[in-house]
Amino acid sequence: MALEFARQLKIWRGHRRMSQLQLALEANVSARHIAFLETGRARPSQAMVLRLGEALDMPRAERNVMLDAAGFRAAYGRRSFDDETLAPVRDAIAHMIKGHLPYPAFVFDRHWIILDANDSGRAMLSGFGLSDGDSFIDFLLRPGLGTALVENWDEVAAHLSSRFRLESAHLGGDAVLDEAAAALAREAGSSSHAGHVDLPPVVPVRFRFAGGVFPMFSTIAQFGTAEDIALADIKIEMFFPADATTEHLFRQMAAE
Repeated sequence: MALEFARQLKIWRGHRRMSQLQLALEANVSARHIAFLETGRARPSQAMVLRLGEALDMPRAERNVMLDAAGFRAAYGRRSFDDETLAPVRDAIAHMIKGHLPYPAFVFDRHWIILDANDSGRAMLSGFGLSDGDSFIDFLLRPGLGTALVENWDEVAAHLSSRFRLESAHLGGDAVLDEAAAALAREAGSSSHAGHVDLPPVVPVRFRFAGGVFPMFSTIAQFGTAEDIALADIKIEMFFPADATTEHLFRQMAAE
């Protein structure tokens, strides 16, 4: 078991591109102890495994794998989103997305499966033929859909590809996100910025919607103190209008 833990520790230190000294400083232990753990000469306590998992910013599921490799029970559970114990969390999410009206807000899981949306978000989803349980990634990757849905698709595809790569890297590698990132990178075309240009503060998504083009930008919120595996993966994406026309569209939708 010690050797399997040692292998996992070395792999994750590599994922995070940290030296033994950097990890030691982050975990408040000696570099010598990290070296002993990675060679199997020392066996970690349960508290040490958890401390290293925190220092390496490992996903909760992977911390469970590390605990198992070291001979300990899993510390983190995975509850269904409709579990009774998550009722306060669901209430908080409902409060956030309802309070974001008249602008659209969506709730996604790790693989961008739609879990919930506010009224404006559901109006958009309905226009796209989507509902709860559908994959937003699969939707985006339908042939020809990106350019039909988003006016600046090349630019948006490049940004989404980078986002999915970063999310996969945080998870230590995720096949669904990696495949989506690669596919979007191929679709991005020549959207890289050549030479000196004045970049905007945010890159808007210029949606083709309701017979017009409406630019929006978004922010993503997650539960920073979540100890449940599934809850830690939940993303709440809230869109904002990038011009007065888009602002008017959503206020009109809310009035109707």
